[in-house]
Amino acid sequence: MTGSSKKFSDLPPRSRAMIIVGAMIQFVLQGAALRDLKRRPSAQVKGPKPLWVGLSFVNYLGPIAYFAVGRKGTEK
Repeated sequence: MTGSSKKFSDLPPRSRAMIIVGAMIQFVLQGAALRDLKRRPSAQVKGPKPLWVGLSFVNYLGPIAYFAVGRKGTEK
């Protein structure tokens, strides 16, 4: 390893807090997307559900993309 790599515990408190908050946001977004995918009928999802499940694991972008473009409207 090079001398530039740091351990999490070596980071300043603000940096550690930002990493933790970012991870929490990712987990909440992904959890919400996965929950919505599980409950939403396939007819209300643009594209195959397994594809969106896989994309939900792409940090931030996957869940946001699902909510922005992956769901069909529920107009009646």
